[in-house]
Amino acid sequence: MIFLELFSIFFLIGAFTIGGGYAMLSLIENQVVNSQQWITSEQFTDIVAISQMSPGPIGINSATYIGYTVTQELGYSQFFCLLGSATATLAVVLPSFLIVMWICILFEKFRNNKYFSSVLYILRPVTIGLIASAAIILITPYNFIDIYSWILFIGAFICSMFFKIGPIQIIIGAGLIGYLLY
Repeated sequence: MIFLELFSIFFLIGAFTIGGGYAMLSLIENQVVNSQQWITSEQFTDIVAISQMSPGPIGINSATYIGYTVTQELGYSQFFCLLGSATATLAVVLPSFLIVMWICILFEKFRNNKYFSSVLYILRPVTIGLIASAAIILITPYNFIDIYSWILFIGAFICSMFFKIGPIQIIIGAGLIGYLLY
């Protein structure tokens, strides 16, 4: 029964969270601490701290740890605690996976539709603009123009466009140069 409850709660959290893992935390806390009272506020705080230190998205890490902790608190064996972790993790990831899969199916279905193609054609420059806007915000912290960041940006662009250097090599190179500059 606990596995079904874990699945349904984390599936709803995954389905209705917009904004990433940190946005999930308040929903998770409301459900597992306040509504279900599976864990205490102190345990939740510890789980969030561990989730932040662990590699991977914080929302998924939190679901994994909570699934384990809840089943452990209820006295289940190690195997069922791992099953609780897997249940909560799968449930929080599944909505996003299903939505992306649905979008891919629709994309394949409407790829050759002239209206759909027109919308995608219009969205391309908007997407580039949003990415460029984020890059400019990162390049100019606190409205201070940092010439080294601009040089790194232009250098990475040139390496990518004209020399066809891969993104991993560009990231490593920019990281090393940034380390030396700063």
